[in-house]
Amino acid sequence: MAIDPTTTAIVLIEYQNDFTSEGGVLHGAVQEVMDKTGMLANTGRLVAAARAAGVTIVHAPISFAPGYNEITSHPYGILKGVVDSNAFVKGGWGAEIIDELAPQEGDIVVEGKRGLDTFASTNLDFILRSKGIKTIALGGFLTNCCVESTMRTGYENGYQVITLQDCLAATSVEEHDNAIRYDFPMFSEPMTSTDFAQRIG
Repeated sequence: MAIDPTTTAIVLIEYQNDFTSEGGVLHGAVQEVMDKTGMLANTGRLVAAARAAGVTIVHAPISFAPGYNEITSHPYGILKGVVDSNAFVKGGWGAEIIDELAPQEGDIVVEGKRGLDTFASTNLDFILRSKGIKTIALGGFLTNCCVESTMRTGYENGYQVITLQDCLAATSVEEHDNAIRYDFPMFSEPMTSTDFAQRIG
């Protein structure tokens, strides 16, 4: 299947220092899987090739004002971990998009991500539809959390969803592998970044 770059967007979910970089408060939790998949190098190569081919690049960072007043005062689950570790605080280094994938001219930065599903609290769907995007390719964190949530909604919303399996990381190899093996094929077409790049035509 060829991929039409004019109707395709790569959505980069939470490539931020708190996950990606040494010293980030959540980096230790994802480093093993990041190293295993080679996600940063793979994503960097793919984004450069895709951008040159005319694919829309969308950055989807998550951030919160100090004190996390945008969400419940009694968070649980994954967001409790974010609050407890003081991660992704707006204006801080940890919330910044990693330098290697800094937005370039023509890229889109989605604002307002406060939860797991990138569609839920942002204008992502409006942006994609206004640009005539029909295919979305997802990379980022966490494989079985924000990426999976976004994948499911993209599928429900009628997009052709591609999951870039070597541009992802989770907090364990088992969680990462299980999501790709069991969940992703139901709601997306999993493929490698190399395969995706070869199909852009």
